[in-house]
Amino acid sequence: MDKSREEPSQRYPEIIELNVGGQVYVTRYSTLLSVPSSLLWTMFSQKKPAELTTDSKGRYFLDRDGFLFRYILDYLRDQTLVLPDYFKEKASLLKEAEYFQLQELAKRLRPAVSKENSISEEVCQSDPEEAALASTSITSTGPRSPSLDAKKNGYITIGYRGSYTIGRDIQQDAKFRRVARITVCGKTSLAKEVFGETLNESRDPDRPPERYTSRYYLKYNFLEQAFDRLTEVGFHMVACSSTGTCAYSSNDPNEDKIWTSYTEYVFCRE
Repeated sequence: MDKSREEPSQRYPEIIELNVGGQVYVTRYSTLLSVPSSLLWTMFSQKKPAELTTDSKGRYFLDRDGFLFRYILDYLRDQTLVLPDYFKEKASLLKEAEYFQLQELAKRLRPAVSKENSISEEVCQSDPEEAALASTSITSTGPRSPSLDAKKNGYITIGYRGSYTIGRDIQQDAKFRRVARITVCGKTSLAKEVFGETLNESRDPDRPPERYTSRYYLKYNFLEQAFDRLTEVGFHMVACSSTGTCAYSSNDPNEDKIWTSYTEYVFCRE
């Protein structure tokens, strides 16, 4: 058969892997075609695989927000939209819906975004602590009450895992690998208050404000940047612990040693 005359459905596998802003998604080919005239429908029904951008592992690459794409994909599966009550990124999700040319999804999001911009009841009900902060900033220009400040006191633990290699010559410079991920542990509402949009919630996206999490991480890889932010909002370090292991890169003891460490820093605001 002449492959140039194959239907698009015959060119693509049933299961499609996507790399969206560094986040990997796996879905069915039919899901990507579920909304006619959308961007994904156009990409996967009107173009050949060779015409689409791929990453080093052959996944189809989209340079968009990897965290918000989970809601785009959920919508494509059954054309319904389910968001947490305290979801704060409706405006960003609207932008993604418009980019992917999902007109019905964008239509559903626009009223919610308009309400958010006018401090709607929907937003106030989503997080009682933030509602209290918003009302305080509107009705009073004086200092915040001690009782309100007390609600925001607490602990945040910053953790990271790093590794480095030392060669056979001990005088040789160690080869450091950069910190792969900085984790954030603590109360959800406190972590969001401190780190805001630099907090990646994709591993624990639906955690209620008063619950605790150990699965958040930061969108940057510099510990000093995290420390500066914590200091700016009144936190100070109260404890630190670290563990490390050593292994050889092969069974030959003359080969380079690989050291791996995990460190946690505990910060408190009283």
